[in-house]
Amino acid sequence: MENSKILITGGSGSFGSTMLRRLLSENASEIRVLSRDEKKQDDLRKKLNSPRVKFYLGDVRDLASVYDAVQGVDYVFHAAALKQVPSCDFFPQEAVKTNIQGAANVLSACKSFGVTKSVVLSTDKAVYPINAMGMTKALMEKVMIAESRNCGKLQVLCGTRYGNVIASRGSVIPLFIQQIRERQEITITNPDMTRFLMSLDRAIELVLFAFHNGTNGDIFVQKSPAASVLTIAKAVIQLLGETEKSVQIKCIGTRHGEKKHETLVSQEDMHIAEDLEHYYRIPSDNRCLNYSSYFSEGSSVAPLSPYASDSHELLSVEAVVDMLSKNAEVRSLLEG
Repeated sequence: MENSKILITGGSGSFGSTMLRRLLSENASEIRVLSRDEKKQDDLRKKLNSPRVKFYLGDVRDLASVYDAVQGVDYVFHAAALKQVPSCDFFPQEAVKTNIQGAANVLSACKSFGVTKSVVLSTDKAVYPINAMGMTKALMEKVMIAESRNCGKLQVLCGTRYGNVIASRGSVIPLFIQQIRERQEITITNPDMTRFLMSLDRAIELVLFAFHNGTNGDIFVQKSPAASVLTIAKAVIQLLGETEKSVQIKCIGTRHGEKKHETLVSQEDMHIAEDLEHYYRIPSDNRCLNYSSYFSEGSSVAPLSPYASDSHELLSVEAVVDMLSKNAEVRSLLEG
């Protein structure tokens, strides 16, 4: 990426700002941030103080502001989204505007201005979606795949899919830390819920892996450890030097649209997914609508299990404590 111009939509968020710092170390000549939060942009501008970073105040819902930001760039990382599950369930039309139409605007601009490669960020909630956030992200993936079929040889549109990021906005870990410090009960929705555990740095590595290895329509998933929500809560209690006797854990019930387990690769996609040791590559289905051309007699295929947070051995409390203690964002919260 040296000497290239790069755009990050949603570049002032948790992922975007971390990606921005990584790209600065890669010696990109110009990095553009498109987001609608002027306060976050101003804070980031002052903190970085870099002439290579250009801030564009706008919204991916607005095609004109997207075109202004995309024109002249080599690569695009599309991270802008509405991500809160309950909020999207209460305001599904807003999720449609940002997560589907916003992504369509970005991809349209990328194709119009000849952007060499674009990577869109999706979520585990797009697999077997039961909430508005997951449904809109699933359709964003379909938009990306559809647009990728019409790309020229010099353009690539691909994507990534990952679960909750440790200590990012919306993560339960900052909430648990705050509750313990304020001598409140730790509130968990369901102790048997399981979640993948991924750091921001590993999320960046996944996106960069997709950037370097993706072909049109690919979706990449990183293999990650998982733990139950109860185990995560107990690990945070230990990290703060408390005991399970001194901190009460209260179950408050499942929130709107929440899934018990995260799924990153569906049972159906596991049949076509390519195992790349640390990643799965899910290629796009590039058949035309004339399905009879692809039909052949053959034996049935044995069913495969989806890649989900409850499909392999879960981490112990001690393992989660070790993982969180090494995480830069968690250490910052603990020192905070």
